[in-house]
Amino acid sequence: TACRLVKYCGVDCQKVHRKQHKNLCKQRVAELNDEQLYTQGHERPEGDFCPICTLPIPLPMGDHSGINACCMKRVCNGCILAAQ
Repeated sequence: TACRLVKYCGVDCQKVHRKQHKNLCKQRVAELNDEQLYTQGHERPEGDFCPICTLPIPLPMGDHSGINACCMKRVCNGCILAAQ
């Protein structure tokens, strides 16, 4: 089902139960769509993660990271400190 709340053993059982489940299903599908919309755009670009420890570099990135001279990648201050 679209709402992912119930599972059916077959199409026949799903059709029989459709009248009872229809309103709840529509409500849950709307909730799932809202969740998906609210979580969009919160991903960070790949360059915002330290290539050594793979943790996100805090913002503002210039204050919490430096450029690694060998590969020209931005590395977090924690990894810079650990390498010294």
